[in-house]
Amino acid sequence: MMRAERKFINDLIIKHEISEYMKNSLARAGFSRVEIQKTPVITRITPYVTSPGRVIGRGGETIDALTSGMKKAFGLENPQISVAEVENPKLEPRLMAKNIANSLERGINPRRVIHSAIREIMENGALGAEIIVKGKLAAKGARAKKLKVRLGYLPKSGDVIKLVNEAKIAAYPKYGAIGVTVRIVGPNAKFPDREVKKVELPKNIVFARREYRREQH
Repeated sequence: MMRAERKFINDLIIKHEISEYMKNSLARAGFSRVEIQKTPVITRITPYVTSPGRVIGRGGETIDALTSGMKKAFGLENPQISVAEVENPKLEPRLMAKNIANSLERGINPRRVIHSAIREIMENGALGAEIIVKGKLAAKGARAKKLKVRLGYLPKSGDVIKLVNEAKIAAYPKYGAIGVTVRIVGPNAKFPDREVKKVELPKNIVFARREYRREQH
């Protein structure tokens, strides 16, 4: 393997590990994702969260501790952490996946959960979205099942798949683990080969929110 290829792979591994570290450290702050930019001088790390104040802490002590932890964990000489607030949680795959997982753990009907979630995503301007839940979706003894709902445009191949944001997490209801995957194409995504138009929501998706709210109470 060439030196440049090895460095590229190592950088990807470190970025993944930093993302996992941030996910665990900033869970209470509503962590969604992190952007990392490496330069010869510094490493810029920008976590996106719903509650920036929880990351910064009183007098900046929390973010100082986070910076020190990053230095020790990854050997970064000069990490600079700049916290950004999530603009719209309904367009953040990780946050939506977490909401879905919480609903599944409360025993709400899986089909209603994912239909309600994808409605929220599309109503907030997404050009495309896909939600997949897979695992023990019913009572004890039932076989594992897979439910999938997809609306709008989501490319599956080519360079444009970089415009698809994705998150995967696990829910743990009493019947067994359920994998939750959420993919979203944001409203500002630009595709060179096509114009993506707003999707009209199917009736079963439109009414899902009402049924979902009824089941919550």
